[in-house]
Amino acid sequence: MHVVDVPDPADPRLDDLRDLNNSDRRPDLPGGRGLVVAEGTYVVARMLLSRFTPHVLLGTDARLAQLRREAAAEGWDADDEAGQAVFLRASREVISEVIGFRSSRDILAAAERSAPLPVADVVDGARTLVVLEGVNDPENLGAIFRNCTALGVDGVLFGAATGDPLYRRVVRVSMGHVLRLPFAHLPGSPTTWQRSLQDLREQGFRIVALTPSGDVPLARAVESGRVAFVLGAEGPGLTEHAMRACDVRATIPMTPGTDSLNVATAAAVAFYERARRA
Repeated sequence: MHVVDVPDPADPRLDDLRDLNNSDRRPDLPGGRGLVVAEGTYVVARMLLSRFTPHVLLGTDARLAQLRREAAAEGWDADDEAGQAVFLRASREVISEVIGFRSSRDILAAAERSAPLPVADVVDGARTLVVLEGVNDPENLGAIFRNCTALGVDGVLFGAATGDPLYRRVVRVSMGHVLRLPFAHLPGSPTTWQRSLQDLREQGFRIVALTPSGDVPLARAVESGRVAFVLGAEGPGLTEHAMRACDVRATIPMTPGTDSLNVATAAAVAFYERARRA
């Protein structure tokens, strides 16, 4: 990692981390530069150890020192892991002007998007998967990835109309775990992607739809060698197409008068129930 002092916010070397709050110019737009942006020491550290290799980092001198300390505590060298990346050292004021808002994190990194993983790479060897349909809220997506890592889910598969897992807010909310947990996109349209669930079934997965209208208690639904949980978007939930393609419709017991849980919360409950029976 090469450290370069940058006192001028107009320096073109900062462009890959510029205007992060601008909906038209932000660098992580898939249709634009499509970069992956990490924010905060923990998230940047996880990017350094992921398949998304950063080519530029931006931060204060204090955050650079913190990154090195935390890396050393984990048994790896931040400078070696960063390879040929450039660390642009700047003041908090310069960083705020570049990114377009005042941030307390004071360290960021940008990487090119890696080639998408094949579905087989995510499925092979997995015991527990989660399949998402239409989940596009970045807070929920990020929280689901964080829950997956904490509770032993091996990978994430995306059905149609699901949000971008590498959007900056998803990366931040996931605490960088989206960069390290394998994920892939299932082929097909909103009414045909569900055919891929049959492929999972043929590989020994029990396909479990999570829905408030389920007819099987969650505790019974997870008793299988391989399980794939299928979750839908906040509000509409899973489509009927998706639920018909599943083996069981499972529900989480709730107190009377409660209609549903937030999708990330429901996912965490399901993953915990699965983990404690593994």
